[in-house]
Amino acid sequence: MVETQGGGPGDGAAEVLDRPLPDGVRRKVVQIVSDGFGGLTVGELPAQLRQYARFAPNRRAKFAGNAMAAALETDPLFRQRIGEKFREAQPELSGALDSGSAPPAADPLDVAAAAYVLRPTGWVKLVTAAGEEAERADAERAGEESRAELERLREELAHAREHTRHETERLRTELDAAKKEAESLHRKLRAAVSDVKRGEAALRKVQAEMEAVRAEGQTQLSAAESETRRLKARLGEAEAALEATRRAAREGRSVEDMRVRLLLDTLLDATQGLRRELALPPVSVRPAETVDAVEPGRMTPKDIAARALSENDPAILDQLLALPQAHLVVDGYNVTKTGYPQMPLEKQRLRLLGQLSQLAAQTGAEVTCVFDGAELAAPVLLAPPRGVRVLFSKPGVTADELIRQLVRAEPPGRPVIVASTDREVADGVARAGARPVASAVLLKRLS
Repeated sequence: MVETQGGGPGDGAAEVLDRPLPDGVRRKVVQIVSDGFGGLTVGELPAQLRQYARFAPNRRAKFAGNAMAAALETDPLFRQRIGEKFREAQPELSGALDSGSAPPAADPLDVAAAAYVLRPTGWVKLVTAAGEEAERADAERAGEESRAELERLREELAHAREHTRHETERLRTELDAAKKEAESLHRKLRAAVSDVKRGEAALRKVQAEMEAVRAEGQTQLSAAESETRRLKARLGEAEAALEATRRAAREGRSVEDMRVRLLLDTLLDATQGLRRELALPPVSVRPAETVDAVEPGRMTPKDIAARALSENDPAILDQLLALPQAHLVVDGYNVTKTGYPQMPLEKQRLRLLGQLSQLAAQTGAEVTCVFDGAELAAPVLLAPPRGVRVLFSKPGVTADELIRQLVRAEPPGRPVIVASTDREVADGVARAGARPVASAVLLKRLS
């Protein structure tokens, strides 16, 4: 129960509202307080409402509604000031309430909210009547909404039934079509089974015919072999008869021998005249010397690999480089990142190339160092050291592929040594005829 206190016109201050303020009336009361709030100074406001003094009316009603309603109920002076602001804004409604009668065309909620703020005689009845009117209006509105919802649901039900009927008819039609199609498929399946059975019978017949043909072929083969043996015997007899005929011919061909000798002397004289005319130099190279092979006393990469040296012994590299026309191909970054990976790439290249230059000077071998060009952001300004060929792979070509191209470009039989720890590179160059050597072996030799 809410009990009001404070002064006002008439004796309505003593009246008591025995039920909660209806929501519609409460919203109207908060709006009246929010509208009158802006006409008061900060000093005229209760302490709990001063923080909302600069808020716009709508924002004030939203965030300070509860606080304003509580202040209006508990602070008679604040309620009196709001009432004065309302009288200034709504003089006709205020005058009608003071005289004890409400305008007939006024909204009951507005009348109840104004009566709650102004507290004229009989304001409790006005608030109670407004609440009942609002409840009746809500009930009527809810009934109208219920009836509209019921009508909508009925229409949806009718539509659903109609849709269900059409869908059922469509499904029945599709089911009939499916049944007809299934019957057709069953007929086709039975026909296919019959075809398969006929095909199997035809296959068995063909297999029997093939067996008969195979047996006949075997018989013909045996007959052919017998005929071949008979022909070979006759061929031997014919060869013996031919040899006897040749012996008889040699005994009587002396005249023919004399004619052949005369023709041969003529050809020799013509050949000697042609040699004098061309003045050809004497032959210093024989055809057999142009064939690439290993001569006695010379070692090949396979010979060195067969010697009793460890695969990690740098002496293997020295023996390989001592071979005639040896060519050392180095996988640059593979070697540098194995030996000194902590250095920048530029310093890795310079250090390796300097060591390879000394190795080339010591051994006299041809040295080619290959770097991967994919890591280059710009062309490398590098002066290759003496005795070392420096190559970078083109865009889209790896250093491994460039090494394999170098190996394939060499003639068969030339000693080619590839320094790389990459297993794929080692296997590829070995298939091409080169000798792979681990990067660690080259690093030991260089150090």
